Amino acid sequence: METVDDRWGAAARDEWTLDPVFVSVNHGSYGATPRVVLAAQAAWRDRIEAQPARFMRAELPGALRAAAARLADFLGTAGEDVVFIANATEGCNAVLRAFDLAPGDEILVLDHGYGAVRNTVRHVAAGAGARVIEAAVPFPRPEPAALVAAVTAALTPRTRLAVLDHITSPSAIVLPLAEIIAACRATGVAVLVDGAHAPGQVALDLPALGADWYVGNCHKWLCAPKGTGFLWAAPARQAGLHPAVISHGYDQGFVAEFDWTGTRDPSAFLAVPAALDFCARLGGPALVARNRALAAAAGAWLAERLGTEVGTAGVAAGSMASMRLPLAGQLTQARAAALADALLAAGTDAPPHRIGEAAWLRVSAHAYNTMDDYARLADILARVLPAA
Repeated sequence: METVDDRWGAAARDEWTLDPVFVSVNHGSYGATPRVVLAAQAAWRDRIEAQPARFMRAELPGALRAAAARLADFLGTAGEDVVFIANATEGCNAVLRAFDLAPGDEILVLDHGYGAVRNTVRHVAAGAGARVIEAAVPFPRPEPAALVAAVTAALTPRTRLAVLDHITSPSAIVLPLAEIIAACRATGVAVLVDGAHAPGQVALDLPALGADWYVGNCHKWLCAPKGTGFLWAAPARQAGLHPAVISHGYDQGFVAEFDWTGTRDPSAFLAVPAALDFCARLGGPALVARNRALAAAAGAWLAERLGTEVGTAGVAAGSMASMRLPLAGQLTQARAAALADALLAAGTDAPPHRIGEAAWLRVSAHAYNTMDDYARLADILARVLPAA
């Protein structure tokens, strides 16, 4: 079995409360929040509950902006251009519902795009009489030039908006985003980026990318508490952008509208600086490089064990890997759900996906993982797949 530098794995495992019996190789879906970040969130909750009215009115506005400024610095942008939301899908909803469409306009999505966001696009397009156009992503092991060409080929004179995944969820492809955005902007197409998986997997400088809007999650690779996402909007794109819930900040500006949408528990947002500190303590860019190396090694080893192939390689690969499963016949939605349930029951959380006509399995690599986790996964697959 190929090995990589695992000084993080055994040493870091106790930073989390993960069940040691369960094979946790799916950080990409919901993340896993470390003990120190949970403690920071709990401290904020205690502070809130000591005097809720005083905190919400006098302390929260400044504390929320301080947390947003810290996150914005990590994202390479200004604090006033970043607001907190529950998750990337919520942010996509806000942008898509505010985008002005006319009958016959087109919205471009990727055929590997995230299902919830694709549903939002379908809903918004149907209400406006617009069309949804899919760009066919080359797969497996796409080259950057082919990815750019695939999106460019799908653009038409009627394309008004492109919704692009920074890292595709089912297939784990890291897109050459700057080049694709440049191609879209060259034809006057606005760009919304679904960066749900990107923060903590790839380095980010949001203004330099050239997108109009960028949404992301902090509860995945940045290890913040669940329900912590952000929406970045270029200054010229903030007017007319509203949260899903209209509240007291209506028509008072981007930050005022999104910072207060009604009473909710803001402790997850306020714990984001603790999550950033945690990731920095575990190595920051060095941890990201280690996770990428581990995902590549795990993916290659699992594909060899399965007798199949990996889905990504080189610059298109990040801290997740996908392997084709040796399943006969079509992976229907029902069959995929049954396989996911069987894997959970057997003690692992690796999610199966249907991509094209084949079945694929996605695994993640974070600081607590070692190659032993993927060896245990392989043993589970050997028991589960024959019955799938």
